[in-house]
Amino acid sequence: MNKNAAQIMIEVLELAGVKHIYGVVGDTLNHVTDAISKSSIEWVHTRHEEVGAFAAGAESYMSGVLAGCAGSCGPGSLHLINGVYEAHRNHAPLIVIASQIDTMSLGLDMPQEVDFKKVFSDCSVFCEQIYNAEQARRIAVLACQAAISKKGPAVIILPVDISNAVVSDSIPYSAHFPNPVRRPSDAELQQTASIIAKGQKIGIYAGAGCQGAHDLLIALAKKIKAPIAHTSRAKDFVEYDNPFNLGMTGILGVQSGFHMMTECDTLVLLGADFAWGQFYPQHAQIIQIDRDASRLGRRHPVALGLEGDIIPSLEALIPLLQERTDDRFLKECLEERKKTEAILEAEEQPGNSNVIHPQYLTSLISKYADDDAILTADTGTAMVWSLRHFKTNGKRRTMVSLRHATMANAMPMALGLKKAYPNRQVISLSGDGGIAMLMGDLLTIRQENLPIKIAVLNNGALDFVEMEMKVEGLLNHYTDLNNPSFAKIAEAIGIKGFEASDNSNLEQTVRDFLAHPGPALLDVHTNRYELVMPPEVKASKVVGMATYSAKAILGGRASDVKGVVESAIHNFKNKFS
Repeated sequence: MNKNAAQIMIEVLELAGVKHIYGVVGDTLNHVTDAISKSSIEWVHTRHEEVGAFAAGAESYMSGVLAGCAGSCGPGSLHLINGVYEAHRNHAPLIVIASQIDTMSLGLDMPQEVDFKKVFSDCSVFCEQIYNAEQARRIAVLACQAAISKKGPAVIILPVDISNAVVSDSIPYSAHFPNPVRRPSDAELQQTASIIAKGQKIGIYAGAGCQGAHDLLIALAKKIKAPIAHTSRAKDFVEYDNPFNLGMTGILGVQSGFHMMTECDTLVLLGADFAWGQFYPQHAQIIQIDRDASRLGRRHPVALGLEGDIIPSLEALIPLLQERTDDRFLKECLEERKKTEAILEAEEQPGNSNVIHPQYLTSLISKYADDDAILTADTGTAMVWSLRHFKTNGKRRTMVSLRHATMANAMPMALGLKKAYPNRQVISLSGDGGIAMLMGDLLTIRQENLPIKIAVLNNGALDFVEMEMKVEGLLNHYTDLNNPSFAKIAEAIGIKGFEASDNSNLEQTVRDFLAHPGPALLDVHTNRYELVMPPEVKASKVVGMATYSAKAILGGRASDVKGVVESAIHNFKNKFS
């Protein structure tokens, strides 16, 4: 049957399970969008291509179903790049259609000519141009196969003249979805069991690779009397219904997770690629199991590195382990967890002043959100509060930009997740800087009539950056945000707006906001000087903050120091009361 290349490509994507393609239409995309209009795939018309890439990456990452994004030639496809980097670092399968000027004009320095192979080569697992319409099906299949198997963005560069070229399409190439079983060899598992048997203070550190392995983790911890800490990306899979859970470590983590990682003499590292070497135990025997052997030992030296998926690896390992009776280290760590939980609970209280603490707001969202709600959060303090104060239960999910750490990710991710899960509540915990950066796509939410809930932490500052400056002993410069009323902007667009500036009615406002049947935005004026307390406060950071305070007072900014001091007192009362 004769078809043009765009039709062939879209047919391949349709057969590979793509349900949504996000982007902005444009001249070189016209034949692609025409083909989409005749398929079962839904085109989601975003206001900015970056939002489309974020949305598609989020949908694909969480649902496991391929999603796509597309841009027109030149600037259109260039706008995709940040969202594509996010998907690449998140190991999210993604199809990227970068349309191109006509082939006769390539290489002649024509307007909007961009070498997309150079642009996308660093953030993709596949990047090829279709040079002849006869290649359309094979290139599209190869792109889908690479995205599925290598778990990352696959870029198809499609010149406009090729997209409309008609060819005979008869060879039935199609994508496949292999599901192999990977685990270490029996000899390697015996070696693992031997190392664990010799340990005195055994800990487990679980990463995102532990998805689906919750019950096996509990069984492992119970058998070897080991506490479990986890990475931020593993929160959804490890935290809930877990009597061995100590929480996260790292700068975003908590004291109990930090304590276990510092004090253990044997660490079982499962599906974790945690980047910060200073938070690993310095003198422990580390066993690492990961589905990608190239990650073994790359963050910290390990005694034994094994390749395998966590579920089949634990299924084979647990029967080989001796039942331990010595639970002294486990009890020690669980006592630390009780102290940590008390601190987190104290932070979630409204306090004695009218200042809204973001921890309190996040705890209210957690309290009243649906049992299967999905929460996204912007990079910065919103990310910290979501990871520490939004409770999971095995059905809820969270998503933040942990590996790419980009601003403005939360609302676009929520958009894609609501398209993927139309019957689940989706909440975006946005920073005021983040929401302002890509605010135009509030119009997309309204146009698509997506009942997303957006809570904005409106503290009038790029506050995480501000803290980074202060702990280095620097005065904060250029972090002020002179914000409008985000609630009024939402109302002008056609989204229900809510606003809160003190604690007096915040709880009821949050309930009303979450219960609103359509899209809604809650503009919350939170404490600008709220401190993110790390699990360990180093002397250098205290000195840095003191240096900042002295400079601020001498510079006539005593009120800023007062706010920081009041927040510090609030945090230390919680920690040591």
